[in-house]
Amino acid sequence: MAEPLLSVRDLRAWYGESHILHGMDFEVRQGEVVTLLGRNGAGKTTTLKAVMGMVGRRSGSVTFEDTETIRLPSNRIARLGIAYCPEERGIFSSLTVAENLVLPPVIRPGGLSLAEVHELFPRLAERADSQGTKLSGGEQQMLAIARILRTGATLLLLDEPTEGLAPVIVQHIGAILGQLKERGFTILLVEQNFHFAVGVADRHYVVEHGRVVDCVLNSQASTTALQGYLGV
Repeated sequence: MAEPLLSVRDLRAWYGESHILHGMDFEVRQGEVVTLLGRNGAGKTTTLKAVMGMVGRRSGSVTFEDTETIRLPSNRIARLGIAYCPEERGIFSSLTVAENLVLPPVIRPGGLSLAEVHELFPRLAERADSQGTKLSGGEQQMLAIARILRTGATLLLLDEPTEGLAPVIVQHIGAILGQLKERGFTILLVEQNFHFAVGVADRHYVVEHGRVVDCVLNSQASTTALQGYLGV
């Protein structure tokens, strides 16, 4: 098996005095789509933020492409080739779609060109002059994903990309993730929608109380045990 692109060992994280992660252990290999599944409050979003160095305090080990990042600030981590797309999307209301799209800097070669981004997301080309927050929820999610594809990042951390979206848009987001995988991107995905997750992922890590309690191959993801973990 290929060496992991991202390796997380005994990752612990705090917000102030609140201890959220209690020793997360998992890995993601090049070209995989891997999900973190679990109930609300399990620590999934905090895990993505901790990988990016965006928590108050963290300990353990996070290596990306053999570089230990646990003591690096978030801007240095991003420049290694990791991009984070938050659940709240972070669209700037004062900027147009086109301006939002080109806002993140290119941090290394290999990112998609604007033409390639528009090929994946033709609706963004059509709405280029619209104010970012005038878009529908689905269009805002497309914009949030699209703008990190230009940066040259190879590992995408996506937090709840289907939250609150209509089923047809969820299906479209799934198709986009499939195309990104074909292009060589590696994706770590936090997701509550079990049925969406099994449609896009290779493996699933089940998170409870800030720890990984199981790893399930996608071929086994319809088992009653996994659904029991998630309460679905």
